[in-house]
Amino acid sequence: MEVDTTQTRYRLDDEPSAPAAVAFVHKRLDATDLHAFIRSSPAKLIALGLLLAALCLLAGAVTATAVSSRQHSLDYLLNTAEPDANLAQSLYTSLSMTDAAAGTAFLSSGLEPTSVRERYYQALGEASADLVAQSNSADDAPDSQLRTRIATGLPIYAGLVETARANNRDDHSVGAAYLSEASHLMRTTMLPEAAELQQHRSDAIIATQRNHVRPPWSAILLPLVALAALVAVQLYLARRWRRVFNLGLLLTSVTVVSLLTWTVLAGSISAVSTTEARDNGMVPATELTQSRIQVERARAAETLKLVRRQVGGDYDRNYDDATTKVAQLLNQYPRRATDFSDVSTARAALVRWREAHQRMNDALARGDFPGADAIAVGPDPTGAAVNVDTLDHALGNGIAETRNTLRAGIFDAARALDLLAPGALALSVLAAAFVVLGLWPRLREYR
Repeated sequence: MEVDTTQTRYRLDDEPSAPAAVAFVHKRLDATDLHAFIRSSPAKLIALGLLLAALCLLAGAVTATAVSSRQHSLDYLLNTAEPDANLAQSLYTSLSMTDAAAGTAFLSSGLEPTSVRERYYQALGEASADLVAQSNSADDAPDSQLRTRIATGLPIYAGLVETARANNRDDHSVGAAYLSEASHLMRTTMLPEAAELQQHRSDAIIATQRNHVRPPWSAILLPLVALAALVAVQLYLARRWRRVFNLGLLLTSVTVVSLLTWTVLAGSISAVSTTEARDNGMVPATELTQSRIQVERARAAETLKLVRRQVGGDYDRNYDDATTKVAQLLNQYPRRATDFSDVSTARAALVRWREAHQRMNDALARGDFPGADAIAVGPDPTGAAVNVDTLDHALGNGIAETRNTLRAGIFDAARALDLLAPGALALSVLAAAFVVLGLWPRLREYR
């Protein structure tokens, strides 16, 4: 049986080559046809659809990026910056308490009372622990150098205090000189370095909070641009096709408005929470911390005055300056604060302490050194030691409460943005799909 291959051969020979196919396409889509297509209504519809879809997707992407960046900053503030700042504040306070406790312990002849000695060791240990905890933080070189210098000076300070203690137990007057040298090292070198470290940490928190309360303009302006373009396109379609509503584009507009409303509301809630955290947490905590530091500074001056057995001089001036600053900070403290009861307790203790200090100065002026020591470090409820402890305890409680307020505000600010980033992406994709849904029926009319 013969197979007729003529037709098959004809088809194979008739198949165009690749260059011939390209030439055929160029011939069919010449410049005139292309220009005519560009000016046609289907081409305009496609261009408008691509523009609207791109604007919607871009608005969602920019919103998601801005929100993610802000949430990352808040999480960093909550988990890293704020704990670092608290450690820096704790370091400064512990160093101040160490210096004050050393002077108090020195005033006890022979072996110091166990409670007094334990307070010194506790403050010294807390300062060392704060330095170790901060060594894990990722900070810049200047802060690392500050910590290194403090860590280097701490054992030197402790050694001077122990030398002063040993001489004091043997009733050698040179012990007072060693204690004065230790206090001088603490007040002129270590505490200023700790204050600088604390300031760096506080500045980082303030900068983050300041940036967060600014509106995310890119996440607001782009949805507005997309919404304006949607309105313009719908007006154009209404004039061109004599139809008032386009369901797809109307749904796109609703979606973009929803995205914009969500962004503004969530951003506003987050900014309000950040502002409350700053006003009711960061600012009061800073004031209470400064008060506590000044209390320890005044206590150190008071005990050193007794150690040196001096009447008047720089110690009185340092005490008066420090307690005056504490009084000013506590008197201007807002009454609406949640920790105002602690501040009231601190105010009353400060008044009693200043009265005890005046009685101590009177005893010193009479040459009654044992009586002055008893007023300064004795267990009398009206004495200096008891009221200093009450004052410090109240300020510590206030700092803890304001810190909780600060962290709660930051947490609320971050959680207000939790769903916005993925929601913005989902809404932008949905808006782009509605654009296709709205323009596809118009394109079908040109088949």
